[in-house]
Amino acid sequence: MRRLLVSNRGEIALRIMRTAKEMGLETVAVYSEADRDAAHVRYADMAFLIGPAPPAQSYLNVDHLLGAARSSGADAVHPGYGFLAENAAFANACTGAGLCWVGPHAGAIDAMGDKLRARRTMIEAGVPVVPGGSAPLASVADAEQAVKEYGLPLALKASGGGGGKGLKIAQSAREVRSAFSTARREAEAYFGNGTIYAERYLENPKHVELQILADKHGNVVHVGERDCSLQRRHQKLWEETPAWINEGVRERLREAGVRAARAIGYDSVGTIETLVLGDDFYFLEMNTRIQVEHTVTEMTSGLDLVREQIRVAAGEPLGYTQNDILSRGHAIEVRVNAEDPAADFRPSPGTLTTYREPAGMGVRVDSAAAAGFIVRPEYDSLIAKLIVWDTTREHALSRLRRALDDYHVAGVATTLGFLRALCDEPEIIGAAYGTATLERFAERYGQRGATAVESAHTAPAGNAVEPATIRVEVNDRLFTVRLLDLPLRSSGAGAPASRTKAPRPNAALSRNVAMHAHTGEIAAPMHGVVVELPVEPGAKIAQGQVVAVIEAMKMMNEIHAHRAGTVKRVMVEEGTTVEPNTPLILLE
Repeated sequence: MRRLLVSNRGEIALRIMRTAKEMGLETVAVYSEADRDAAHVRYADMAFLIGPAPPAQSYLNVDHLLGAARSSGADAVHPGYGFLAENAAFANACTGAGLCWVGPHAGAIDAMGDKLRARRTMIEAGVPVVPGGSAPLASVADAEQAVKEYGLPLALKASGGGGGKGLKIAQSAREVRSAFSTARREAEAYFGNGTIYAERYLENPKHVELQILADKHGNVVHVGERDCSLQRRHQKLWEETPAWINEGVRERLREAGVRAARAIGYDSVGTIETLVLGDDFYFLEMNTRIQVEHTVTEMTSGLDLVREQIRVAAGEPLGYTQNDILSRGHAIEVRVNAEDPAADFRPSPGTLTTYREPAGMGVRVDSAAAAGFIVRPEYDSLIAKLIVWDTTREHALSRLRRALDDYHVAGVATTLGFLRALCDEPEIIGAAYGTATLERFAERYGQRGATAVESAHTAPAGNAVEPATIRVEVNDRLFTVRLLDLPLRSSGAGAPASRTKAPRPNAALSRNVAMHAHTGEIAAPMHGVVVELPVEPGAKIAQGQVVAVIEAMKMMNEIHAHRAGTVKRVMVEEGTTVEPNTPLILLE
């Protein structure tokens, strides 16, 4: 291997390229028109344009990616995570073009990419699975039958999905129809596969995943487990290792995870995801790629997982056994996303006007951001991953608090203040949280609004002005004073600019309801693409009913009616790109 093309963008592209350069490899970046000035493009030894901003025309375009590989003379491809990382057809296309695929063989991707097939494989391997079906649901009637067989709440899941997309929960029998149609819609939109199956939804278990590392010579080891239970919309926001589970479960989970990898002849870095409830655990899915949260495992094990992934792809044996892998201390990763936690984590694309990362002992930041960086609506909302390590969990949590206090972003709403508040929650301090914990906390957070301390970490989109402060010395001591009653300095010659106050989170918007609540107009709360309009003129609408679905930053956002009424006019069409405050529906 001499030259590595990274078929991804952002922080993971940078992460992979740094290790590749340490290994003496030349690096090739690919970029969309929107990413011409991106950090990964500037960092690589060479870079190639692969299309317009929409991922389908660039980062998901196999022909353009292979063309860049040919033009660059690359002899290997690393897919990172997301996009085509778990696409067996892309893996086959790369190997068919004579390229080394830095990932598991296509058969393993295919075996685990279809969740129904994965369930059947795990059952055959003796790995416990969540109670549920192993056949697709063809209709709402099938979903209703699944309720009778497995009980409520019921999870309706995309067979070809992952990352929380194509997953809907029916808490009651009357929610089954809506959950089924929404899950199928998301499955088709994200994965091009509308196959849905049912599992019993376990309430507030721990989501624990096991890091697997295997080579092409039959050697398989694990590198410990991670607790990834703190999630919003079934997508992770906080991960840590080691997981706080009882030792009996830990031992059985590790043994089962290695057995599962052997069952499919796995030969790369991968992750076995499970749900842990008391003394039991259940296989959930396998991620056949490097994970976003691989960083915490690296911090405790000392292994560079990307280096190991490249080594085994090149055919090298691991060169060590399970007994050689040691874990030390405790590590936590949190995701700094451009989202508004006080408004149901609404995406917040825009330009970072201020960006200052924390530093110091035991602090790592994986990011491609800087002041002036544009968080684009075409891609996901991740700005950075903040990772801390210390000798104990208590010390790691204290270090995380300090690092979050030192992290400052302005120009877009972010999760920083929310994460800092989360650090002081009793369930978090005691590691007693589960998959339902974060969303319960988020609901309280949105109702009370962010405190002044939490707001200090970030300025929402459209409010890039930082608080006015001056420094003064009193008796030789330096003080920083925030000005509350004076106008901000002039924005130019003439009268001073009016003071800009950070808007308080509005609980009425916490479920993406109408922006213009005093009228009958339901407006878009964000930039995005209208993917569904399930209402038409003359329809009777109940308060809180879903009236539109907008895809923004790789998330499906349901828009709810702020009041009951009759639809007078539908003002946009499916497929329309809308900006914040664009009128969608008019009620009378």
